[in-house]
Parts: sequence; C-alpha cells; structure tokens
Amino acid sequence: MRKLRPSDLAQEHGISTQAVRNYERDGCLPPADRTPSGYRVYTDLHAAALRAYLTLVPAFGHVAASRMMRALHDDDLDTALTEVDRAHVRLLEDRETLTSVRRAVDHLGLESPSPTADPAAVYTIGELASHLGLSPATLRAWEAAGILSPMRDSGTGYRQYDSTDRRDARLATILRRGGYRLDHIARVVAQVRAAGSLEALDAALGVWQAELTERSVGMLGAGGVLRRYVAVLGCN
Repeated sequence: MRKLRPSDLAQEHGISTQAVRNYERDGCLPPADRTPSGYRVYTDLHAAALRAYLTLVPAFGHVAASRMMRALHDDDLDTALTEVDRAHVRLLEDRETLTSVRRAVDHLGLESPSPTADPAAVYTIGELASHLGLSPATLRAWEAAGILSPMRDSGTGYRQYDSTDRRDARLATILRRGGYRLDHIARVVAQVRAAGSLEALDAALGVWQAELTERSVGMLGAGGVLRRYVAVLGCN
C-alpha cells in the first residue's frame, strides 16, 4: 500500500491534519504505524476508513458512525451492523410519528368549532372530561404521561384547562382512538406545542419530511460505502 501523510488524507476532504489525527485517536481510523522519529504513516486503508467515516456521519450522526468504525476495527461486524439497524429503526419511528402528526392535524383542521365555544374559557377536569366523553382519571393519566400540562388554580389547586390544553386533549383523543401508545402521543403533542399553532406545525412538518428523505437517501449511499469498507477489512 502507498504510504500517506496526514496532510494527504486531510486534503482530499478539506479538513485539518489535526482532525485526521483525532479520528485515529478516537478509533474511527485504524492505528497508524510510526516512523522512528514518531511521525504517523497512513496507507490506502486509512484513506478508505476516512472516506467511509465521513460518509457515515451525515447519514447516521457522529456518535453512531464512530461506534460503527470502532467496532469494525475491533473485527466486530455484528456490533457495527447493530448500530446500522438501530438507526433505521429510529428513522422508521420518526416517519411513523410524522404520519400520525399529519393525520391528527388534518383531522383537527376539519373539525368545526362549537358556535358556543369561548377560546378564553378555562375548563375544570370534569368539564373537559365531559366535553371529550372521557373520564377524569383518563385526563390525569395523560398528564402523568406528559401529554397534558394544565395550570393549577392558585387558591384551590384545581386543574385548569385553557384552549391549548383542550387542543392537546382533542389531539390525544384522536390518536388514542388510532391505537397509539401514550409515549408516542406525548411526542406528537410536543411537536404541536413546539410549533405554536397547527398552521406553523404544518410548515414545520414539510421541513421535517425533507429532512427524513435526506437521511434516508444518505443511509442508502452510506450503506454502499460501508459495505465496501467491510470488504477491504475482511471482517467476518
């Protein structure tokens, strides 16, 4: 194999030589031999490792990519592939969450507001439960799961549900009917709260969809690069 300097590897990717040394230190590159004077000597194997790692990072993230490379350099292919599998599971969960948010938002958008509903009104737990056809115990369970976060009356300590709480409760009701778990619903409601409104959330969902597509395409490309590097290493 060719003997390469840190600068040779760095120039190919427009990074610093210190970054190359750091990647080796962290196990993302195989250990390099040293000259009698202590200088690192890299080879085509290190160049292939750096290409693989820098391709994995955008698709899987720094942490997962580093774990994959360290496992490969320890001749532990199964651990590296487990990281790949976990990343795909997380991506699928994100897609399912996005789908459920879209469906729930579309459903809420089609709902006709009650002509007697007062946006400024504050409901008690009994009033909200009756409005939604639920039990107060269900609303308390949703609060414990992080789905609802009502204020408390300063004098009595009773729960108070404003228009945002009622929206979240309606959203949870829709998703619960669809069979979603409480932890999943909590993540969906958190997305709505972060956006601030259904309109803002709709725009945010478009950005999120594009990000998921980019990650999926990135994983496809990274998978091919990873497969070639596994072949170079001869991992079993």
